[in-house]
Amino acid sequence: MRAPDSDQPTPPDARARLRRPGDALPDASIGTVPILWHHAPPDGSAVVADPIAILDEIARVGYEGTQLDDGLPEGAELRSLLARRDLGLAEVYAALPASPSGLGQDALAIGRERLRLLVEGAGDILCVALDGSPDRDARAGRAASDGTPRLSDAAWAELVDVLHTLADETNLAGRRLAFHPHAGTYIETPAEVERLVTTTDAQRVGICVDVGHFLVGGGDPVAALERLGDRVTHVHLKDVDPIVLARLSEGSLSGLGEAVDQRIFTELGAGMLDLMGVLRVLAARAYDGWLMVEQDSSWGPPSEAAAIGRRVLAHALATLGAESASQMLPTQ
Repeated sequence: MRAPDSDQPTPPDARARLRRPGDALPDASIGTVPILWHHAPPDGSAVVADPIAILDEIARVGYEGTQLDDGLPEGAELRSLLARRDLGLAEVYAALPASPSGLGQDALAIGRERLRLLVEGAGDILCVALDGSPDRDARAGRAASDGTPRLSDAAWAELVDVLHTLADETNLAGRRLAFHPHAGTYIETPAEVERLVTTTDAQRVGICVDVGHFLVGGGDPVAALERLGDRVTHVHLKDVDPIVLARLSEGSLSGLGEAVDQRIFTELGAGMLDLMGVLRVLAARAYDGWLMVEQDSSWGPPSEAAAIGRRVLAHALATLGAESASQMLPTQ
């Protein structure tokens, strides 16, 4: 075998190759969510997902940050793991238990514990959502229809109080809170998102628009981003398979859980998401937060799906940047 040539160039880090001068949204950071590596593969075999190996893959395929993964260490050890891979802790996810009558008794404690992990890990965003529940999972994709269980007025009031408390504590710690509307929970539909937006303090509670969950909930994520403007402080980029969504919406799937098993969330660029429309709205207001590419499950190897998503996003940002540059050229 031929000996390696020491004069051969060293391939640049993928992150350097995927972020080029002239790209749109130059001040936004690009991360991904480790859930992709944790979903059971199609053959039914067990998941073997070492969280540290996942960090290596996240960095290798070109991402700059991650959501906190189960099984990772805390505090200084976590910071060291991330720093050695030049990764940021983009977010810590906090799922608050809820029922139509109100939040679980431990909801605030759960939020505070997740905030502690965020602060000690030197992370940026406390991404808060309601936890999934069987009654709303079964109505995912058609939750706007009659018969869907919903939060009572008292539950809404309690949720707003808890979010304001968590937001104040998060802001005091120098971080930001963003609420994540999520399919299969009590805040999924455009009407529920609107109520959340109008009943919380815009200066305290940011909104995480997960464009995939917004599509599942029956909304238009491009229109939502336009309307919400600076209220959007965090973004999850997630594409949706329209065929699986149609089956979910008509009730031929048992709920969101089965839809995820059927890969309702697909590689970025392979579904019904208007990715360019989303990015144009964000670029128009010079969005400088995180763009988190997320895919809950994949038919192929997780790292392959993550790499596809990152490269599709790179192409979209380069295309949008070129469009903007051409519009600034003087006319003859």
